[in-house]
Amino acid sequence: MPASTEARNGKTPGKPPRVAVLADSDTRWKWGSLTASRLLPESAALDGFLLRGRATPTPRQLTEVGVRADSLHEVTAAEFLHRMQRDSASYDVVVLALVGGAVQAVLHGLAHAWQGEARRPVVVTGYVGVVYEKLADGLLLRHGADVVLANSRYDAERFRAVYEGVGADASSVTECALPFLGGAPYEAEHDPYTVVFAAQPSVPDTPADRLYLLNRLAQHARLHPEREVLLKLRSKPGEHTTHIEEVPYQKLAQRLGDELPPNVRLVYGNMGEVLDRTDLLVTVSSTAALESLHRRIPTALLTDLGVREALGNHHFTGSDCLVSWDQLDAGERPEADPAWVARQGVAADGTYEHAFDGARARVAELLGADRGPIAPYYTRTTAPGYLPRVLARHHLAPDGSPLPGAPAADKEAGAVRQIVRRAARGAYRHGVQRVAPVIRRMGEL
Repeated sequence: MPASTEARNGKTPGKPPRVAVLADSDTRWKWGSLTASRLLPESAALDGFLLRGRATPTPRQLTEVGVRADSLHEVTAAEFLHRMQRDSASYDVVVLALVGGAVQAVLHGLAHAWQGEARRPVVVTGYVGVVYEKLADGLLLRHGADVVLANSRYDAERFRAVYEGVGADASSVTECALPFLGGAPYEAEHDPYTVVFAAQPSVPDTPADRLYLLNRLAQHARLHPEREVLLKLRSKPGEHTTHIEEVPYQKLAQRLGDELPPNVRLVYGNMGEVLDRTDLLVTVSSTAALESLHRRIPTALLTDLGVREALGNHHFTGSDCLVSWDQLDAGERPEADPAWVARQGVAADGTYEHAFDGARARVAELLGADRGPIAPYYTRTTAPGYLPRVLARHHLAPDGSPLPGAPAADKEAGAVRQIVRRAARGAYRHGVQRVAPVIRRMGEL
């Protein structure tokens, strides 16, 4: 950042930039923190904030992500907004790695907190992976950020079309790529040949479909005893990710017991490290497929349960990677269509190192310019029946100010309150994974 720009922004010349990342799950923390590292110099200071809720990452999940921050705090939306109001001059960039409704609430909260500020941070948001559902809803809830990142040329075109279609400013849409792509390109088969099934917390969502996929994985292992077959899991029972997982594969595997072949193993860990030893990546529609395609690893998107919007595998039409377990059992190895891969921002052609050039330039331009107030598309005029509900979930009034009776934002939670919060979160997770399925089964009697 030029010295003149630093002085204009109220920063000490030569001081490294500072970024705040607010995330609501392990996956979004990974996306947000890595995005910050792509957009700013290595010298930038990174303060992490974890939004308190059902999917707040556990220490194990944070360790698995492998991203380090200079500081890390668990906060409510009100606590974060108070911090941003108090320390706005300290930050250059704020990355919102949240679900759409939370992004919209924080944008309105920041607009209220920073009103009248001569200098405010640049606000960045985007999507963790493939955008295959709620395109208009999710995008309009993110409108108001200075930069809305699109992970591919395909997404950038769709995003701009949505904004322009409702008469909203589309200049915030900025093309880049997923920040966690990388690793060595696939060159030769491993010994043993390794097949990895990348599980997803909510796709498919029924116990029958999940058990079907697990049985087919086991069948593949029996047909190919010389192969190592790995079931890559996102979280342990009791942990939550971006999506709720009511029927973890671990529990289904316990039911099968000795029926699982000896060459099947359940694994956790960083996806990149698992891909280091993968010869065939199999999934329904996981973002892991894009990581695999980036490395040119043979990648299969399953059609066994149909090609459906509800599954997300419809996003991969045209990729030449849609196959069934029957075809994989018979030895088929999908080869991705290069044109499709290029449009999806996978950058398997070696151009990935430049994928963030445009986004970095855009952020630098915004840092060096006068920025007006945050102006989301949704206001009390454009969405009077929707916006107040979105904001109220985070204890905010329609103007972005804290609602009366909202938890005090300027007070640290005491020891008792922290214990109660942890207990409540544990009870919620227990209810989702143990009590709710039982109640549903009883209702079907």
